[in-house]
Amino acid sequence: MTGRERIFAALDGMRPDRTPWVPFAGVHGGKLCGFTAREVSTDLTKLEKALEQVNRLYVPDGQPVMFDLQIEAEILGCQLVWSEDAPPSVNTHPLKDTTEIPARIPQPDEGRLPMELEAIRFARKKFPDTAIYAVCAGPFTLAGHLRGTDVFMDMALDPDYVEELLAYTTKVVKAVSGYLIDAGADVVAVTDPLVSQISPDFFEDFMDGPFTEIFDSIRSKGARSAFFVCGNATRSIEPMCNTHPDAISIDENVNLPAAKLITDKHNVCICGNIPLTSVMLFGTQQDNAKYILDMEESIDASHLYIASPGCDMPYDIPVENTIAAEQAVHQPETAALMVRDYKPEELVFHGSLPDYEHLSRPLVEVFTLDSATCAACTYMKAAAIDAQENYGSEIDVVEYKYTSVENIARCKAMGVKQLPSIYINGKLAFSSIIPDRETLIKAIKEA
Repeated sequence: MTGRERIFAALDGMRPDRTPWVPFAGVHGGKLCGFTAREVSTDLTKLEKALEQVNRLYVPDGQPVMFDLQIEAEILGCQLVWSEDAPPSVNTHPLKDTTEIPARIPQPDEGRLPMELEAIRFARKKFPDTAIYAVCAGPFTLAGHLRGTDVFMDMALDPDYVEELLAYTTKVVKAVSGYLIDAGADVVAVTDPLVSQISPDFFEDFMDGPFTEIFDSIRSKGARSAFFVCGNATRSIEPMCNTHPDAISIDENVNLPAAKLITDKHNVCICGNIPLTSVMLFGTQQDNAKYILDMEESIDASHLYIASPGCDMPYDIPVENTIAAEQAVHQPETAALMVRDYKPEELVFHGSLPDYEHLSRPLVEVFTLDSATCAACTYMKAAAIDAQENYGSEIDVVEYKYTSVENIARCKAMGVKQLPSIYINGKLAFSSIIPDRETLIKAIKEA
């Protein structure tokens, strides 16, 4: 089988000749060529060189062209903050102070869409044996980009408005998906990190219809679909399956073997979930190979499974770690010899935790994967900042990003189970649920 055939087999419920492999190397591809994240997000020539390096080094069965959830938002009026080692993030929300529903649909010649579409055409021609993935923002995350954190309060106080807003963003996603497919994308990954931050009831009330409509639209155009979600989406795996995607992609917050029991019942392929930082960024080659081998031992990896990182790969992941993961997927017998006697080092926290019993004022700690790159984390931190604007200097707010060894160890010492989470005075207050402003202010007041 070619890699493309392998991906199609997995997505169509058949058994490929070996486990398929999709490294979600977005801006990380630029690192392989000495380009910044901003350069490969804005310069087609440099993006094409990065795609060639990813394909050569990581031997993907399926390969994304870009992993940027801000392309549509930028066209629709959101201002972006740019980084040299991460995708851009949304900084302003055009609908923050209005409940107007826009009518504008992004066109294929607007913003950075032409670059993305041309890169898909390039990849389709250059890598005929590789399944080409295109990523677009999901309807709820796009609504969050436009409305900001107020969208969570709207769900409780003005559900009719949220339904109208999601009807609009669904039209945007369907249109953009069509452009991506027409350019040559085999798989459209509808990526919606904010889905993990709402309850299953809210999912069924607000998301079931939009996502079903989107996946039906992708299928009608002859392409496959993936429902890509970050954070602890455990409680929504079954509702997600009910929207009929071809695949669901999850990150390290979700127990993949347990989730696969659910997705298998629905004949939906599951993809994931190599930890991005603790394993891929800060681990060793053996850590990466062992994670793959241990995962495949715990599931039926020959059916409805694609090995992949849990989300967009961090820019600075060592190339040898990703190669080790690829070899563990494609050459498991050889990789097993490499890790046969390997024992990972225990992570030790060398810092000190605050004296929570004797704080001079309330302390709000936000634990995130990275608020600069993870949309769910962005809005969890934004909720805390909104609360701080209410209290001013009466409270302290601090973010701990899961992007350093020290903060990974801190999470372990604190017993943080899911990201993003908010702790107030050392106690868990919100885990993978973004609170609206009033709910968080009330929780701080009670603490």
